[in-house]
Amino acid sequence: MALDADIKAQLAQYLQLMEGEVLLKVSAGDDSVSQETLSLVNELAEMSANIKVEHTTLPRTPSFSVNRPGEDTGVTFAGVPLGHEFTSLVLALLQVSGRAPKAEQATIDQIKDLKGEYHFETYISLTCHNCPDVVQALNLMSVLNSGVTSTMIDGAAFKSEVESKDVMAVPSVYLNGEFFGSGRMTAEEILAKLGTGPDASELSDKAPYDVLVVGGGPAGASAAIYAARKGIRTGIVAERFGGQVMETMGIENFIGTKYTEGPKLAASLEEHVKEYEIDVMKTLRAKRLEKKELIEIELENGAVLKSKTVILSTGARWRNVGVPGEAEFKNKGVAYCPHCDGPLFAGKHVAVIGGGNSGIEAAIDLAGIVSHVTVLEFMPELKADSVLQKRLYSLPNVTVHKNVQTKEITGTDKVNGITYIERDTGTEQHVELEGVFVQIGLVPNTDWLAETLERTRFGEIIVDNHGATSIPGVFAAGDCTNSPFKQIIISMGSGATAALGAFDYLIRN
Repeated sequence: MALDADIKAQLAQYLQLMEGEVLLKVSAGDDSVSQETLSLVNELAEMSANIKVEHTTLPRTPSFSVNRPGEDTGVTFAGVPLGHEFTSLVLALLQVSGRAPKAEQATIDQIKDLKGEYHFETYISLTCHNCPDVVQALNLMSVLNSGVTSTMIDGAAFKSEVESKDVMAVPSVYLNGEFFGSGRMTAEEILAKLGTGPDASELSDKAPYDVLVVGGGPAGASAAIYAARKGIRTGIVAERFGGQVMETMGIENFIGTKYTEGPKLAASLEEHVKEYEIDVMKTLRAKRLEKKELIEIELENGAVLKSKTVILSTGARWRNVGVPGEAEFKNKGVAYCPHCDGPLFAGKHVAVIGGGNSGIEAAIDLAGIVSHVTVLEFMPELKADSVLQKRLYSLPNVTVHKNVQTKEITGTDKVNGITYIERDTGTEQHVELEGVFVQIGLVPNTDWLAETLERTRFGEIIVDNHGATSIPGVFAAGDCTNSPFKQIIISMGSGATAALGAFDYLIRN
């Protein structure tokens, strides 16, 4: 497998940034993935005098580890790290060579302070856009702390291992042989999970803010930047930057940018926020809002932050179908991200619940990977754009059932079928299959605000044209509000509106 000209050109530029020597230890057999692995490491060695190759036996074949000469760093790739993992490979080469990582000093210090042995294994697919974040975070930890090792395992190259562990969602992370977590995680989130998160008393001691933004998606980032530009004391508290945008692959309707991808946009949001005097607090969730003399936001770790005004931009999450089997089989056949988890169902029969744009796009994507897709839509007609419906109906391995209600997702230790009811006749039908992708829209992240402020019956925060809520001094923006259209560009605009509304409120009060 020779690298294509574009990738080679990119690599050549990156490899010039290496600061010292790197030794690639390769474990290869006679299979095709081994040959691809050998081809990749040999090409890397040909491209840089700083890269040497040594043949050895590692716990998995095929695989290769990235080391400093005379020292095993614990960074291993089992499989060929191209596709979305290309950046993970480049960063591993640069960081092991001695190039300083782009991470906050507080995070670097926390990693270096970890005591004990942490052997992480991350199961990925090369089409998963969430996986590189986890691989890169764990590789960074491995480079900075000799007690940490990180192995990326491509599920397609190690199918029997994936099946024996029943891995049905990526990324799936194992720590010292035990399941640790799945889904996108940053280094900060992994550290918090290991029990080394921000200290509650330190947070509670912070001086009150003029504006405190809760949520780090497009609305929150926009609100924080607009507030900070007014020269007022601004804080932003968020679980992670990007919010729902991180789950979006192709973005073609962000005006002024012909094409971008969710993770890329989320990274630039965070970068832009850091250009200003904004107190950024990550890996934290809000659990209570109360208006006293100041507005108090209590976090799940017990800390209480105070502010003169608050902007709520907590976004939305995937809506659940709410049927028996959905929660029980989450990551055991029930999935929400076709880009990430689709490849794990190669050659299998899956269902997609939802006939809107996201559901039909998912069905079209999956049809190219799986043996058969069954689409279930509650309404008598699909709601997706006609161009998507036309493409869907042209596919030979798709069955569409309209006017049906999902009754149950069945299984024992993992999904084995789905039961639905034909709404016009009341007849119950069962389809045997191995995976169910739920694509029925979003639900606002406002459960923690119940009984606190005015919301619609769907849980959306009701705002006026200044972004103000029913509590004076509390504003809201983005997908958590009753804005009729949930779009990135609209969220950003509403974030700016809420910040200007908050500034106006501060001036008048």
